[in-house]
Amino acid sequence: MKLTSRSEYALLALLYLARCGSEDFISIETIATAQGIPRKFLEQILLSLKRAKYLSSRQGQRGGYRLAKPADEISLAEIIRLLDGALAPTESVSRYFYEPTPIEREANLIPLFQEIRDLVSDKLEATTVADVA
Repeated sequence: MKLTSRSEYALLALLYLARCGSEDFISIETIATAQGIPRKFLEQILLSLKRAKYLSSRQGQRGGYRLAKPADEISLAEIIRLLDGALAPTESVSRYFYEPTPIEREANLIPLFQEIRDLVSDKLEATTVADVA
């Protein structure tokens, strides 16, 4: 598993919103400036998070984004899977994104990579936005 800038920025934005509380809508500009995220890129990320029901938004003078569910109900694994796909080190051991890969030719490697997948997955599933905010 390798995080892309897209999932890293999504996590930064979610952490910022979690720290701001659930009542206020926070503008894209405020989030982008506070977290050092390019505004246009952040717009795309926030739209993906909104479509997946992690954020709600409001337009206008006091518009922006806020968490649509409590921060303690959003696992890091969910966000990374949404934006980057598999948490597994190779798709051939992925639970949700299985694809055949050359590594399958060596059956002794599969259990090792499954164990790595499970360690990473279990930790990210057990860690919420609230835990790191």
